[in-house]
Amino acid sequence: MYACESGQNQCMRKMFELMQSMWYSSLTGKTESIYLERVNDMNDIKQSKIVLQISRILLILVLFAYGDALLFIIASQLVFWIMILRASRIQSKKRFKFYLIFLYMLLVIAQTIFFFRYMHAISSFTVANILNNVLGVFVVSLPYLMEYIVTVQKYTEFYLPSAKELNTMSFAQLHDVNETIQERLEDMGQLRKTLTPERLFAIAGELPRHSSIQYLNGGSLTDAYFAEAESSLSDHHIYIVVSNTGSAASEVISAFTRKQYNHASLSFDKDLKTIISYNGGEKIYPPGLNREMIEFFNKKNDSSLIVYELDVTREQKMKLIDKLKEINKNGSAYNMLGLVIKKSLRPNIMFCSQFVYNMLKHAGLEYFDKADGRVKPTDLVELDYHRKLKFCYEIYLNSNAEGLELKKA
Repeated sequence: MYACESGQNQCMRKMFELMQSMWYSSLTGKTESIYLERVNDMNDIKQSKIVLQISRILLILVLFAYGDALLFIIASQLVFWIMILRASRIQSKKRFKFYLIFLYMLLVIAQTIFFFRYMHAISSFTVANILNNVLGVFVVSLPYLMEYIVTVQKYTEFYLPSAKELNTMSFAQLHDVNETIQERLEDMGQLRKTLTPERLFAIAGELPRHSSIQYLNGGSLTDAYFAEAESSLSDHHIYIVVSNTGSAASEVISAFTRKQYNHASLSFDKDLKTIISYNGGEKIYPPGLNREMIEFFNKKNDSSLIVYELDVTREQKMKLIDKLKEINKNGSAYNMLGLVIKKSLRPNIMFCSQFVYNMLKHAGLEYFDKADGRVKPTDLVELDYHRKLKFCYEIYLNSNAEGLELKKA
């Protein structure tokens, strides 16, 4: 596919190109042939658009006539994968593609839950059932509506390449296209393995527990925790931990970021007795600032975490502890929305790597400059250009019949 401008801008651009081609070709006597080529290009675009429109209309008619919960779920999944393929071909930055694909993923989860709970099979053409299916068709069409909003804002539409363009591609272009297709197929294969119904439903089940506009968590850290943290003041290091937990959210994020480690934590002692971060609370505490336990990191057989140490003064370490006391008192929440918009709506609403970076910055310990909402867990290691961090050890977590096995390396 390739992108071209939409609506009136598209027509004006095509007319301008046609006039420009005719003017240049008049010098070489090729006006008629170039005019015909331009007309063929526009016809190819129109045919491609007609095919897409007919496909959508047929899908709508089938759903309207025979729709039930299962058929609507299948249709929403089909539309989801179509939109993923279309989004992957947008001529835009990878970050924008990631946002769009992430929104499609959240939308298909919401659609699946909606159809599963509220849609019923047609028994007769009553007014209620007709309205029921009209609502279902509208919900299935939401990804197209989302794409339309994006294409209007970005002045972009998506079409198949014309026959002329396919015939004039060079060997180098064919090679690049082949590599791109192979990469996309590999990505889609990995995404298909990752986006299992179990993981999608697990993520969907967690969404009602979160809020990006109000504090949910307060006082989850006890006086005993702060006493333990203060007992580590003689250790002039803090410890940054990046982990590969295997949680549903972590696995989905890995499919898009292609990073193995997708969680970041902070600890005041080397043995991780005071490890802390922003997380979902493991359904024990509300999402937000919570103490962590190594046992909770083991969501799959090859879970692991890497520990790095960073030099600090006693005063800097105490400043970090005081900041935790302030957050614990005022309240916090996990910044689920911030994973998409890369911002926080309130100061103490953060995600894990955003929290770690802000804590470092608060104590004057940051070793790279980046907007806190855009900091990924792996940035804490990969952007350490001045080698401020020192590797301590790696822990492998494996479950067996006797329980959890921790292996340091």
